[in-house]
Amino acid sequence: MLDPITMLLNADPLILSALREDVTSEDVSTNCVLPEKKTGQADLLCKQDGVICGLPVFARVFQLLDPDTVVTFDVNEGDRVSYGQHLATVTGDMRVILTGERTALNYLQRMSGVATVTRAAADLLEGSGIKLLDTRKTTPNNRIFEKYAVRIGCGYNHRYNLSDGVMLKDNHIGAAGGVKAAIEAAREYAPFVRKIEVETETTDMVREAVEAGADIIMLDNMDRETMQEAIRIIDGRAEIEISGNVTAERIPQIADLDVDYISSGALTHSAPILDVSLKNLHPKETAF
Repeated sequence: MLDPITMLLNADPLILSALREDVTSEDVSTNCVLPEKKTGQADLLCKQDGVICGLPVFARVFQLLDPDTVVTFDVNEGDRVSYGQHLATVTGDMRVILTGERTALNYLQRMSGVATVTRAAADLLEGSGIKLLDTRKTTPNNRIFEKYAVRIGCGYNHRYNLSDGVMLKDNHIGAAGGVKAAIEAAREYAPFVRKIEVETETTDMVREAVEAGADIIMLDNMDRETMQEAIRIIDGRAEIEISGNVTAERIPQIADLDVDYISSGALTHSAPILDVSLKNLHPKETAF
């Protein structure tokens, strides 16, 4: 779950921005049919099998519009859900429910989609000891939600942003003048508590990274034979991450390799939404 501090400092401003994107002056359609407050209820329904994620964000959308809105969930964060399942009931001012509906569903669908794709990939690695990692290939201004969804889907987070760790990619290496020079510069500049990860594309780069003392060596877009040779070269002297074109179809082909991590941008940049909908909005006559 998103803890209250994280919600306040990070999620709330982003949710409010999304609401402002959808309502610049007023919700004209809602104000046409509901000029005054009227309490009602709506049902959150699942229209596709998957993993549900983003329940606290879904509820928060409505609560930011009106703190008296109540969302009662029938499922827990990270549960597997199925077509036709009743997920929640939203009770409150029907104007609020109508105005917040699309934003709340957008978050829930997107986060559930990421969690569903991640869970499917993580299941393929079960028992291997390899951790499945995400990347920074996220939707702008939605990273906090998408990386959270990866965790709910049984994956792990790589660095959150550029301030979070040292990763020397191909262009950093090119700018520094080589793998060794890049690592030496990182050792000189970065705090000593930071691990240094280096992206390698050839076995020669792997040898140079090992000799320069890299903590983590990424094997980027290598075929299986090249990866096996790289693993022999590293020989336990650094942690190993496989990256590049990592898809659900490819994971079974590399899950038996002696590596520590597999990272996949597809967990976030290519995840389809999980289809859910808010239906059956109707007045509720009892006191709210």
